[in-house]
Amino acid sequence: MKKSSLITTIVLAVGLAVLYVLHFTGIGAKTSVAERQELEAGEVVAGSIVYVRIDSLLNTYDFFLDLQSDLSAKARIVEDDLNKKGRAFENDVNNFQEKVQKGLITRSQAETQQNQLAARQQELEQYAQQKQMELTEENQVMLNRVLDALKTFLAEYRIMNNHDIILTTDESSNTIIEATKSLDITKEVVEGLNKEYAKSRK
Repeated sequence: MKKSSLITTIVLAVGLAVLYVLHFTGIGAKTSVAERQELEAGEVVAGSIVYVRIDSLLNTYDFFLDLQSDLSAKARIVEDDLNKKGRAFENDVNNFQEKVQKGLITRSQAETQQNQLAARQQELEQYAQQKQMELTEENQVMLNRVLDALKTFLAEYRIMNNHDIILTTDESSNTIIEATKSLDITKEVVEGLNKEYAKSRK
């Protein structure tokens, strides 16, 4: 399962519009060079804007990795099953065509078997579509569960650490083009999420 759709979903759902930054931070206030250097190297200050790198978070978030592994296993089972059914159908079609070419069955028998093969093909296509829909639904549920866990954690995290805004970014969207490294809370958030997930598994 690709991570790009998950990343995009979470970025859209959790990320705040950049225009709000101007409203909440009062950008324009002058900061001395010494103050900027202190913030660059120091701890994240209360009342600041911080950000999370979603792609890095997902690569190390145990809950997401476990869900993704389970879904990938289900997808492989479905794929193997479809391949098995597909090969069996293909063999039956080849056998049917060989009998027709050799004149081993009557015209009436050929018509009956052809109709049966056509019905089987339709059933196989419907089965494949059904499994695809089931996997798509399970994937969406997985995204919702990860998003809900992340939003719940960040809502409490923001209050506990007195942050104004928590933004999200990733390599593809570049929501945050340039920022002070001390404002990157990805590692801290992942550690907190993994601790909560570990507790829930006990």
